[in-house]
Amino acid sequence: MSGLLCALNLRQRGWQVDVFERSPVPLSGRGAGIMTHPELRAALTKLGVDCANNFGVAVERRLVLDAAGTAVARRLCPQTATSWNRLFELLGAEFGCSHYHLGKDLLRFTQSGDAVEARFVDGSGYEGSLLVGADGFRSAVRGQLLAAVEPRYAGYVAWRGLAHEREVVPVLGQALFDAFVFSLPPGEQFLGYPVAGPNNDLRPQHKSWNIVWYRPAEAGGELGELLTDVSGRRHELSIPPPLIRPSVIAAMRASASRLLPPRLAAVLERIEQPFLQPIYDLESPAMAVGRVALVGDAAFLIRPHVGGGIAKAAADAAVLAAALDGEPCIAAALAAFAAERLAVAGKFIAQARRLGSYLRYRFASEADRLEAARHADPDRVLAETALLDFLRA
Repeated sequence: MSGLLCALNLRQRGWQVDVFERSPVPLSGRGAGIMTHPELRAALTKLGVDCANNFGVAVERRLVLDAAGTAVARRLCPQTATSWNRLFELLGAEFGCSHYHLGKDLLRFTQSGDAVEARFVDGSGYEGSLLVGADGFRSAVRGQLLAAVEPRYAGYVAWRGLAHEREVVPVLGQALFDAFVFSLPPGEQFLGYPVAGPNNDLRPQHKSWNIVWYRPAEAGGELGELLTDVSGRRHELSIPPPLIRPSVIAAMRASASRLLPPRLAAVLERIEQPFLQPIYDLESPAMAVGRVALVGDAAFLIRPHVGGGIAKAAADAAVLAAALDGEPCIAAALAAFAAERLAVAGKFIAQARRLGSYLRYRFASEADRLEAARHADPDRVLAETALLDFLRA
């Protein structure tokens, strides 16, 4: 996503741009719901991407349910929930296929005073004026540029999944299906909202409900158990959904029956293949060195609570392209880009950590617990989650 955003911004300003995707097959199904923001819509419109039609599902209301399923907080907050697939499809269609290369796993890069060359595992190499690492939080570009920077585990995981509208409305009710719904068990957070169905289907009765359930899991033993697959192999960072052990899923469903309102627990029962996402964040001390820049999750991985990762990536791309306008020295342009975006990224990281501060079962002190509890207040959860108001404060 970040790579396409950068490519479109640069091409709009006259650059010849190629995108190198490490996956050997076209990307699809790489995410579920994305809450959009005015900043993202504005950025897409400037790139010529039509997000006025069939962009996503309108969500007007937010509410928090207690353990019995009674609404204890409400808030009007009109937003559009789109999906990773839909947004990626729109960006890909705008960029086209002729300069989009699959199966290009970066091996290394070298840079000189007037060029940078990327070498790939398949033996190919490409030279250009600028290299942008937009390759996610496992970034191979960052791995060479800033080898000491590693993702930091936040202390909790997210169970995620999609449930079909026709299967969950009978137990959830249409009013809840159409809303942004939260539940706040002690030290945890569940949320769900409607998104497009398979193949970006927005027809009534064909949409899906996207769920995320944040649960603390101690680093080491507990997390290790969650990331150990059916063959006994321990995975690092994440685990492919089909390899999650049935006993782990069964334990999650049992916890849902104990901790969540009955209607939300029933939704989880209807998700065929939930997937597990350990939550990390990552901060890079630099976003540019010479002719090489980092954008999006490759530079800063933000916990999902802000819901602004794509909006931040879009702004990274726009600022990068603007910094290069009229600046003959690419290194100087990238340094100006990095100076501006590092400060903004720090605000995202800090806000996401604040919003996730109560997602734990134990606290170092009573003061620590009370401070975290402020962010677990239902009204505050509704007012802060997946909103970018903190940037405008």
